[in-house]
Amino acid sequence: MFSAASLAILVVMAMALARAVMGPTVYDRILAVNTFGTLTVALIAVFGFLTDRPEFLDISLVYALINFIGTVAVTKYVKYSHLGDPGEDRDWEDL
Repeated sequence: MFSAASLAILVVMAMALARAVMGPTVYDRILAVNTFGTLTVALIAVFGFLTDRPEFLDISLVYALINFIGTVAVTKYVKYSHLGDPGEDRDWEDL
């Protein structure tokens, strides 16, 4: 059963990778890469069940957090073309 699930995840990962390459807009590509990362998390978890190694769940959770932070950072960079505060120049010595 887990073998069939991992095969299905690999097929959907290939489809997400194709969308990331062919995406008409940058937001479609970001969404496809995020989907690919989420499927990678699921694949790591299923592989952990297949090999009877529960510590792979911890690895998949860490990867999920990295995937989320990376997606937010890339989306913010694409929208604002920087990652910092676009506000006024502040004189930090006066604070």
